[in-house]
Amino acid sequence: MTKQNEEISEEFEEPTIEATEANDSTADETAEANEPVLTDLEKAQAEAADMKSRYLRSVADMENYRKRIAREKQDIIRNAAANVVESLLPVLDNMKLGLQAAENHPEAKDVTFGFKMVDDQLKKSLSEQGLQELIPDGESFDPNLHECIAHQPSEEVKEDHVIQTVRAGYRLNDRLIRAASVIVSSGPAKEES
Repeated sequence: MTKQNEEISEEFEEPTIEATEANDSTADETAEANEPVLTDLEKAQAEAADMKSRYLRSVADMENYRKRIAREKQDIIRNAAANVVESLLPVLDNMKLGLQAAENHPEAKDVTFGFKMVDDQLKKSLSEQGLQELIPDGESFDPNLHECIAHQPSEEVKEDHVIQTVRAGYRLNDRLIRAASVIVSSGPAKEES
């Protein structure tokens, strides 16, 4: 090869190496430029996922709040109704006592009939509001629903069963308002030796 050709080929080779190095540095710069873009994208996706999670929790909290408020509202209504019903229980008791006393007077038959109609109408109205009368005669004694005021021996009624209800109990919407006052059987009378 001639000297001139060698110089030309050296000139061409060197720029080629430099061009490759320049291309490599450009690729490195592009890769470095892409890395922050990917990390920014990943950060944005993580932030979006976090925001979505917070949003879903907030929606769930709001739904739970609505349900709790609705339950509390129903409880307030029930408690208000319970207070009204509790104030009417002595009226029911006195009406019952008056009707029992009037049954012994035949001349008050028409008045007794009228009061019996009022008593029935009052009980019907209260039962529509969820009031249930508890008269456990003959049933097993339940301390959750009954209040034992006396024990009495009985040949007809089994031991620990109610012989007589002295005062009716009442339950309003599955909530005991007043326990029934009852006399409980102590079983057959035991002979003393």
